[in-house]
Amino acid sequence: MSKVVVQSIGVSLDGFAAGPDQSLEHPLGTTGPELMEWFFPTRTFQAMHGGVGGETGIDDGFAAENMSGKGAWILGRNMFGPIRGPWSDDEWKGWWGDEPPYSVPTFILTHYPREPVVMEGGTTFYFVTDGVESALEQAREAAGDKDIRIGGGPSTIRQYLQAGLVDEMHLALRPVLLGQGEPLFAGLDLRQLGYQVDRMVPGERAVHMFVKRN
Repeated sequence: MSKVVVQSIGVSLDGFAAGPDQSLEHPLGTTGPELMEWFFPTRTFQAMHGGVGGETGIDDGFAAENMSGKGAWILGRNMFGPIRGPWSDDEWKGWWGDEPPYSVPTFILTHYPREPVVMEGGTTFYFVTDGVESALEQAREAAGDKDIRIGGGPSTIRQYLQAGLVDEMHLALRPVLLGQGEPLFAGLDLRQLGYQVDRMVPGERAVHMFVKRN
């Protein structure tokens, strides 16, 4: 049966899942790349960007697993791009160039309508203006019996957690302190929402924490 999953979300020791001052030059925030330094050296990341080599091991195993087997993705608008307000034109098509890494229907949460954008490699971006549950309903229809991944950012993940719609969550806990940024769990009582830690696996550059809903 299809599951709704959050995977490979880098989180600092003080609870931030994005750095401050996100912009075109700093899509993860000024210190945000520190959260993903477990992912960048992996063979999976290198292959995604047309490179060769890269590290294998525990971190790479989770990176490869988490990028495969999805039937649909859901992203917040910040994960699609830095543009705010109405779409001024159709030029911006995401951070990833002509061939994004998703390769499946990908639903973008936004307040402003826009026609679907068909990209190379199987990704089509659909823009959803009527909320998280509508996006999930459309993603379920697109995904069939495959899993749906909530790709972020933190605000989008919080909304799906608050609604009890996430079945499983994989966090890559990084040994860094950001001090400021966007917290992942602000305002949430995960225990009361029915979530519990299922297991933990130490990797090369992160501790991989797995959370499930009862």
